[in-house]
Amino acid sequence: MLTSVALAGQALRAWTPRQVIAAAAATVAIGVVIGVVTVLIPNPFFARDIPTVPWNYPAWLASSVLTGMLVATYVRPAQPSSGDRSAEPRSAKRADRMGAAGAALAWFAVGCPVCNKIAVLALGYSGALTWFAPAQPYLGVVAIVLSAIALVVRLRGQVACSSRRGGKTTVMA
Repeated sequence: MLTSVALAGQALRAWTPRQVIAAAAATVAIGVVIGVVTVLIPNPFFARDIPTVPWNYPAWLASSVLTGMLVATYVRPAQPSSGDRSAEPRSAKRADRMGAAGAALAWFAVGCPVCNKIAVLALGYSGALTWFAPAQPYLGVVAIVLSAIALVVRLRGQVACSSRRGGKTTVMA
């Protein structure tokens, strides 16, 4: 795990301005969309029956930043690397699913529990307040963890590739 984080840090240091701009733009776009729809950003288009709680804002911001950075991992640098990326490894596909799940869970975590039609249909109004609302902080933690793991896997994949020579992993600088 520590090696994965070190490789992810190496990949971040190698990001081009194009990737940094993509990460910033995606972070803002994701943050605005989630913030407006869940009324963390007050607006005339949506309403919230249950007021926000203090943990909503850090969870919203952390998941927006992580998801924005994850989106930027799909942006190719101006000078593509010499590695062949035609066959995506299984871990990258798993990271894609974890990132999507993290973004979806973040929306469920910071949204109004009784404004969520899925929760109300499944649990009813009182069930959404009794069961879903107390689970939302845990959904937020799971969303952040899934997004962070997906980001580390994607970043690690930008600098590490497996070599068929003896089954050893070679780190590309």
